Amino acid sequence: MGLKSKLFAVLLGVACTVILGMFLLMQWSFDRGFLRYVHTVEKQRLASLSQVLEQRWEEWGDWEVLRGNRMLWRELLRDSLVADPVVADSDVEISSRNGMPMPRMGEGHFMRRLVLLDEQRRPVHAVADADEARDFLSLTADGEVIGYLGLVPQRHLSTMHQLEFAQEQRRSFFIIALLVAGGAALLALPLATTLLRRVRALTDATHQLATGNYDVRVNEGARDELGRLAQDFNRLAQTLENNEIARRQWIADISHELRTPLAVLRGEIDAMQDGVRPTDSAAIESLHGEAMRLHRLVDDLYQLSLADLGALTYRKQSVDPVAVLAEAVAEFRPALDRARINVDNRAHPLAGGMVSADRERIYQLYANLLANVLKYTDPGGRLEIDADCEDERMIVEIQDSAPGVPQEALPRLFDRLYRVEHSRSRATGGAGLGLSICRAIVDAHGGTIEAHPSKLGGVLIRIIFPLEERL
Repeated sequence: MGLKSKLFAVLLGVACTVILGMFLLMQWSFDRGFLRYVHTVEKQRLASLSQVLEQRWEEWGDWEVLRGNRMLWRELLRDSLVADPVVADSDVEISSRNGMPMPRMGEGHFMRRLVLLDEQRRPVHAVADADEARDFLSLTADGEVIGYLGLVPQRHLSTMHQLEFAQEQRRSFFIIALLVAGGAALLALPLATTLLRRVRALTDATHQLATGNYDVRVNEGARDELGRLAQDFNRLAQTLENNEIARRQWIADISHELRTPLAVLRGEIDAMQDGVRPTDSAAIESLHGEAMRLHRLVDDLYQLSLADLGALTYRKQSVDPVAVLAEAVAEFRPALDRARINVDNRAHPLAGGMVSADRERIYQLYANLLANVLKYTDPGGRLEIDADCEDERMIVEIQDSAPGVPQEALPRLFDRLYRVEHSRSRATGGAGLGLSICRAIVDAHGGTIEAHPSKLGGVLIRIIFPLEERL
């Protein structure tokens, strides 16, 4: 069975179960209600019969004439019906044959349940289960009790007209149940089709997504569970599409970055082999520089791949990031001085400013940032460094002077192989992996790193580390 057939079967099964339960409940309620109605009519009939019996007793003087006289009992019953038209109208009409009145349908059954006792409660007319009789009425004459008239209650429908009426009602209930079940089937089919139309759209879109069609999208529709599923599917497809685009761009960028130093190396080696360029120390130095550039690129790629796999090792301990930053600044100070970049380091060790971190990785983070300053800041520029602690966080800010970065390019500075195609991407720049490695290191320490415009005209890098918990 397909999902549509299963859903249709479930909906129809639930509807039929409810209909069957309602049918049985209505049947049970009808039987009980009809018995109560019959009992009420019989009580009225019993009251009419009691009046007739009181009148006849005054004629007879005792009950002896009535003992075992079934014909007289039927005559009394007919007289009681004539005496109370309301009771007569509630039953089936009297039939006749050859002009002679015939017993009413159910009259014999009613008579067989009557119990008549004299004034001393001795049976005058009794039945086998007379002990179950109830609703006794006192019969009086001249203010004195002359007997008691009771009736054994009817426990189930037994007379022909009662059974026929109940059967007719059951037939009506059954027809109504069939009509309702048919209506439920007619409603369940389009409902199952409507629900599965959205599921089928998701199924088809998933199949296309599995075959590599990442630009497929589905209509989200209503804000129900299927709508949220469609929304999640669209986000998944968008993520896969972005990843595919990034993968292709990644491969293209890596190919470009690797091709450049390899092309330079091959060109210089070919030139030396052809005798165009002498094989001297300057040529060897140039080859060595290109080889080191290629080595750094491959090493950076290796570091990023380890970070992606979670295999980049971190030996964390209690570290003061400000002290590590001071070491990195001292290491780069000669190079910064040669570039005529004025350094203003206002970051000093802070009381309680300790972070659980890998000292070597934190040093690598600062070294990459300072190397960027050397590569991109114009000679005669300025570098300012600040650090502060607030709200259980350490905030380190490194900002340099011009040239700056366009506002729209700032969020992408930490993307792999991304380089701004302006003054900060001149030939002295690297492959665009240094800031990506910085973000990987900061993320591994539970912190954040952001790029903002600097008041000095360049870029402000803000790093936030969570402080170590104090015991």
